[in-house]
Amino acid sequence: MSAISTSTPSVSVESIRADFPILNETINGHHLVYFDNAATSQKPMQVMEAMNRYYFHSNSNVHRGAHTLSVRATDCYEGARDTVARLLNAASSREIVFTGGTTDSINLVAYSFSNGLLKAGDEILVSTLEHHSNIIPWQLAAQRCGATVKAIPMDAQGNLLINSYRELLSSNTRLVAVTHVSNTLGTINPVRDIIAIAHEKGIPVLIDAAQSVPHFQIDVQDLDADFVAFSGHKMLGPTGIGVLYAKESWLNQMPPFRGGGGMIQTGSVTIGNTLYNKAPYKFEAGTPNVAGAVGLAAAIDYMNEVGYDFIQQQEEQLLHYALEQLQQLPEVQLAARPEHMASVFSFNVKNAHYSDVATLLDSQGVAVRSGMHCTEPLLSHLQVNGTARVSFAFYNTLEEVDVFIKALQKAIRMLS
Repeated sequence: MSAISTSTPSVSVESIRADFPILNETINGHHLVYFDNAATSQKPMQVMEAMNRYYFHSNSNVHRGAHTLSVRATDCYEGARDTVARLLNAASSREIVFTGGTTDSINLVAYSFSNGLLKAGDEILVSTLEHHSNIIPWQLAAQRCGATVKAIPMDAQGNLLINSYRELLSSNTRLVAVTHVSNTLGTINPVRDIIAIAHEKGIPVLIDAAQSVPHFQIDVQDLDADFVAFSGHKMLGPTGIGVLYAKESWLNQMPPFRGGGGMIQTGSVTIGNTLYNKAPYKFEAGTPNVAGAVGLAAAIDYMNEVGYDFIQQQEEQLLHYALEQLQQLPEVQLAARPEHMASVFSFNVKNAHYSDVATLLDSQGVAVRSGMHCTEPLLSHLQVNGTARVSFAFYNTLEEVDVFIKALQKAIRMLS
C-alpha cells in the first residue's frame, strides 16, 4: 500500500520516519510497529540533537547569572517559552508556565485554587471522560476547602452530554476542567462550546490538551481558554517537561504552588515574609528543566516544519483505515465510537483478556497499550474492566495498520 500523499512536496512519511531512529528497532524478530503514541511519542533526531547542543555548549543555571553560559542558558529557556507562546497564539509569553507535564500543570491550578479561590460549598465540574490526572487533583483541592467535584455525563458512545453540562452549571460552580481529547476513546470534545457556555456565567475553564496539542493546532485566544495544560513527551519532546497556559489575569490572582529560588522578588526574603516574583516565574520555583524546554521547543519547530495540515491528514486517514479493517473482524468490539474522534481508539476481543491481546501483539512486534488507561470512571460507565488501545502519530503508516490487523487476526486465532 502506498504512503499517504500530502500537498506539501517536501514532506513525506518516508522522509519523516528517517528522522526517528527507534522506528528501525526489531522487537521479537519483527520490525517495530509503534501504536502507543497516546502514552508517549517517539522523538526525532532533531530534538535529541538540540538537547545535546544545549548540554555541550550552553549548560548552566538560568537567570541572574552574569557569565556567558548562564546568559546562553537563559536565552535558550526563555526562547523556548516564546516558541510555546507562538504555538498556542498566547497573548504574551508571560502566560506560559513551564511544568513537569500535564499532571503537574493541573495540580498547580488545583492547589492554587484551593488556597483562597475555592471555599466550602463550591463546585468543580469535570467529565466522565477524564484521565485521573484531571480528577484526583480536583478531589484533593475539594478536600482541602470543602468543595465538591461533579461529573458531566456522557452517552454510550463516549460523547459528552452538553445539555446535561448546561444544567450542571450553577451559582456554586467555580471551575470547569475537561479534556480536549479522550486518551481512551479519542473523543474530541467541543471545547469552544464548553468554554463559551461556562463564560456566560463567569466560570473559568481548564482544558487538558495532552492528547490534542500533538495532533492539531490550538489557538488559546480564539478558544478564549482560561487554562490549557499539556506535556512535551506526547508531542515528540522529552519527558519531564510540560506547559500550563493561563490568562495573565488568572496567574496574577493565583498564589504560588511551590516555594524556593527563582519565584521571589530579589531582596524581599526575610525569615518572616517574602514577596513573590511576577508571573510566570512565581510558579517556577527551583532550577527549571532547561534541557527539557529546549527539547520541547525543538519538537514544536519540527511539528511546524512538518505542518499540522499534514499531521491531521495523515492521522485521520490512519484512523479511518484502521476502523474500517476492524469492522471486518467480528471478534473485535470497540469500547465506543464517538461522533468526533482523534487518532486513538480502544477495543476488546470477545472472550479474551485485553492484556493477553496486547502481549500477543507485542510478540509480533506491535506495541499497543492495555489496561484502564487511568480512566476508571470512563470504563466503569462503559461496563468494561479494561481495553487494548491503539494510538497513532503522523509517522505511522497504512502498511503498519495492515501489520497490526494481521497480528491481531493471529492473536484471535491463538486465543480462541
